[in-house]
Amino acid sequence: MAKRPADPADRSRTVYVYAVSTVAAMAGLLFGFDIAVINGAIIFLREQFRLSQFQTEVAVSALLVGCVFGASAAGWLSDRFGRRRTLGLAALLFALSSLGAALPRNLGEFSAARFAGGLAVGVASMLAPLYIAEVSPPSIRGRLVSLNQMAITTGILLSYFVNWRLSFLGPAGWRYMFAAAAVPSVLFLVAMFFVPESPRWLAETGQEAAALNVLTRVSGRARALIELREIKEVIAEESGTLGELLEPGFRKALVVAVSLAVLQQVTGVNTVLFYGSVIFREQTGNSSASGALGANVIIGTINFLATIIALWLIDRLGRRPLLMFSSGVMAACQIALGAAFLIQPPPPMLVLGAMLCCVAAFAVGLGPGVWVVLSEIFPTRIRGRAMSIATISLWVACVALTMTFLSLASAISITGAFWLYAVMCVINFLIVWRATPETKGKSLEEIEKLWKRPAA
Repeated sequence: MAKRPADPADRSRTVYVYAVSTVAAMAGLLFGFDIAVINGAIIFLREQFRLSQFQTEVAVSALLVGCVFGASAAGWLSDRFGRRRTLGLAALLFALSSLGAALPRNLGEFSAARFAGGLAVGVASMLAPLYIAEVSPPSIRGRLVSLNQMAITTGILLSYFVNWRLSFLGPAGWRYMFAAAAVPSVLFLVAMFFVPESPRWLAETGQEAAALNVLTRVSGRARALIELREIKEVIAEESGTLGELLEPGFRKALVVAVSLAVLQQVTGVNTVLFYGSVIFREQTGNSSASGALGANVIIGTINFLATIIALWLIDRLGRRPLLMFSSGVMAACQIALGAAFLIQPPPPMLVLGAMLCCVAAFAVGLGPGVWVVLSEIFPTRIRGRAMSIATISLWVACVALTMTFLSLASAISITGAFWLYAVMCVINFLIVWRATPETKGKSLEEIEKLWKRPAA
């Protein structure tokens, strides 16, 4: 039997939704670049500003503190002004903060610029996956939301490569590392003028004709009418208050979301992404800054490739299998990494190998999977504010991890620190296994009704 030719209209709609999602995912690229660029720059910053251990943690964490405040404001801003305009504001902040971080004369000025960048990252981390989820058809929503994680890992890899290349400029090269983000920031700002507003936000604010136009462009007229009716039905049932999240069904959704968000961070992968160069240089005896930054490029490459695998798997296997696989493998890797530091001096290749496996496991599951779940499980009318709560929790956990890693390693040894992160991985596995529903292939309205079902 001959294969039925693909409908040109379907191809056009698919290309359109991929294009729109790719533009939104540029926020993820800037997010990834901004959080990871410190990994290479911190070596030179410590020398130029003569930073103590605590000051080093402050320099690394300044952006992450901004993330908490950015995520706090993102929900209200996006519910009030729309997803698209708020992402445009984040793009402007990205550009200004990258230039500000390149020009400081002391730690205070540097931290202030990084805090401003953190505001942009906090907004982008919450809104980019949310926006993509709200414009995507259910059949490919997981893959499209994972584009944001793909962009994050691309930004991380790009920052590692830029850091490595600029490290040959000498101690002043760190300034160019931060300034490099200004160009993609401006491109992102311009691109946001050419994408539509979220159809679910448009419907919620009474702009039903505009919402229908966007849904038609994404799904076709017949499916768009059905989706718009479903959205309106769900909105009519909602009070639109955060108190709604304390109702029995949604309360569980909030607990699951916050737990996944926090545990994604305290499983420890960001110690590798933020402090990898310091670990290589100070813990393995590799005194070459360029050599340590070169190892980061390898880690970033593996992170990037594993995320491509996640993009292919997340709508085939589902969210739960990938999250459980990721948590289990990461636990084993953190145990192995801790054991490697029991050997004196630690073998650099063993440390690098454990790091590579840990990052790969994170990138194929916890990295994209948590953001996909967070973007799916909340009610339409308060999705922005509700996801903001989960994202704030994620960034608070990230600040706690980053602000304590060097101190924790000093207090209980670097081996003890990585073994503690392994315990967090096991807890994450149990929460996914016991409490997290599978959302693969379901519309956002179907997922919402799933939480409302009475207990059997």
